[in-house]
Amino acid sequence: MASFPEKLTKKLEDRRGLNALRSLPVQQNLIDFSSNDYLGFAKNTVIFEGAVALLAEKNLKLNGATGSRLISGNYDLYIEVEDRIANFHATATALVFNSGYDANVGFFSAIPQRGDYIFYDEYIHASIRDGIALSTAKGYKFKHNNVKDLQRVISRVLELEKHQGAGVEVYVVTESVFSMDGDSPNLVAFANFCEMHKLHFVVDEAHALGVFGKEGRGLVAELNIAHQVFAQIVTFGKGMGCHGAAILGSMQLKEYLVNFSRSFIYTTGLPPHSLATIYLAYQELATSASISRLKNNIKYFKNQLENLELKAFFIDSNSAIQCCVISGNEKVKNLASVLQNNNFGVKAILSPTVAKGQERLRFCLHSYNTKEEIFDVLTVLKKLMH
Repeated sequence: MASFPEKLTKKLEDRRGLNALRSLPVQQNLIDFSSNDYLGFAKNTVIFEGAVALLAEKNLKLNGATGSRLISGNYDLYIEVEDRIANFHATATALVFNSGYDANVGFFSAIPQRGDYIFYDEYIHASIRDGIALSTAKGYKFKHNNVKDLQRVISRVLELEKHQGAGVEVYVVTESVFSMDGDSPNLVAFANFCEMHKLHFVVDEAHALGVFGKEGRGLVAELNIAHQVFAQIVTFGKGMGCHGAAILGSMQLKEYLVNFSRSFIYTTGLPPHSLATIYLAYQELATSASISRLKNNIKYFKNQLENLELKAFFIDSNSAIQCCVISGNEKVKNLASVLQNNNFGVKAILSPTVAKGQERLRFCLHSYNTKEEIFDVLTVLKKLMH
């Protein structure tokens, strides 16, 4: 076997020295406080059986799409699913991608052009950062959830008050719920700022879909700002419990992505079963009681933080993601190990995934967590923290 490059070996050893070397964990049957399956849809038998029945009804006995959507993989179910998504979110169109990562890389590498600018939250997801890195546009970060700093950075870079050059487009991107903090920006303030200055506002709704808004439509819908948003990215691997993603926007946006988004053009389409599952997940979302159960659990969790005097350790969040900041990789890993030994599936988030000194325990709440489970895990945490 060929030798492994020394530079790569050193990077692995450096990561090991920081006690941050990643490995693939074997799933344990612990009480779930770590998965993104907020509504329990990944285990929902109505969705599973409904997807199988839908495929049988349409006589779609295919294990795969057979090719990219521009070649042979664009079967009728794709059209039905995209129509359902667009109708549910009250947008002109939806374009399905194979994953949230593919959608973000495909959007940001294709839409902003040479000479354009992208301004992004400093905590933005890695998939968006990678898309920006592939873009010919220039990217600049602003302080987390800080619309005033966005204004400062834009003014410094573009001298906004003197107007932008002819043909220059400016894109502002944030997330409605941040995956490693669970917090949210003031989306209304961002939307108003972008509208005032004719900037294109892009919102990643990955961790809001199924959690916020009527029937889980997300924060953009809850705040009634869809008309101020250039594009929404929704992903199905979190609250929807399945796989894939979609970009929501205008007819022209969809047409452009079909023609120029490389992560869409040059990949095999999703298999019929994945699309049928998305279709049934949206159907379940419109009628499920899981959303109200999840909201009740979020409220109960936050109340217990107050009662147990743990609130000061947690990042303020109204989402299903609740994070307890504990500085140091070794310390946070040890605390996570103790919780896991007590049968609680809580994961440590280490640097460099988050900034050094901001390591944390990440609690993901679900509709199926019981009040007793929430109380018990926080009681154990309190003993560890004091």
